Amino acid sequence: MYMQQVEAIADLRAVVRRWRQAGESIAFVPTMGNLHAGHLDLVGRAQELADRTVVSIFVNPLQFGPREDYAAYPRTLERDRTLLQSAGADLLFAPSVQAIYPQGQQDVTRVHVPRLSDILCGAFRPGHFDGVATIVAKLFNLVQPDCAIFGKKDYQQWRLIESMVSELAIPVSIVGAPTVREQDGLAMSSRNQYLSSEERRRAPELYKCLSGIRDRLVEGDRNFGYMQAQAMQQLESLGFRPQYVEIRNPWNLASPDADTREYVVLAAAYLGQTRLIDNLEILPT
Repeated sequence: MYMQQVEAIADLRAVVRRWRQAGESIAFVPTMGNLHAGHLDLVGRAQELADRTVVSIFVNPLQFGPREDYAAYPRTLERDRTLLQSAGADLLFAPSVQAIYPQGQQDVTRVHVPRLSDILCGAFRPGHFDGVATIVAKLFNLVQPDCAIFGKKDYQQWRLIESMVSELAIPVSIVGAPTVREQDGLAMSSRNQYLSSEERRRAPELYKCLSGIRDRLVEGDRNFGYMQAQAMQQLESLGFRPQYVEIRNPWNLASPDADTREYVVLAAAYLGQTRLIDNLEILPT
């Protein structure tokens, strides 16, 4: 099957218009490129949900802080296009920064999602989630999909987009897809390639740490603060520089209370120069 690629907004809208006129449904997978098996899993899920699948590749400058790796973020468009073609995507939208922000980035209208933007990763990356919400809202307006698929590895992002869509009445169904992991448990991420061989050997310890908390929660341990502090110490002893390990309510990311019975354990930690994030849900059946 032939996959179309467009860069211009007018071309994107022309393709979408033809599909809509034919009565076809559309699923959307927004990405920043440098694709791996986790992204392709999202594409596969999209194909199950709609007649047509659109994938965007756009490295969004608004979500990078001044000391973050925007300029160095890997851009592998040719390789990504080949992967998406093989995966059966229908359309690749790969716009330029100028196309997305024609008036520049300084005074662009931004979307802010209260309660979820400034906690956890947002506390360490000020403005990051405003950049995420802004670009996703704009892409939804451009693609006009019926549904959009987000990986749960970026758990806070997934919940934030859900909240934005609900509160702004955007007619897009948000689907969360389970984290895809390497055989040793490490969550797949484009940033894993930055790890040295020794760091890559140690990286799965983050997942093991979260698994330990999950097991204790399942066993009935409710000493949340102690478990979080102990996990931070454990990661430090393994050579990580943890930013947080937190047990939260999975639906709104609030701190749990005595009545909470469902949890998500989230963590962010540096290993060398690479920032890793991961999470595990505890949802009793």
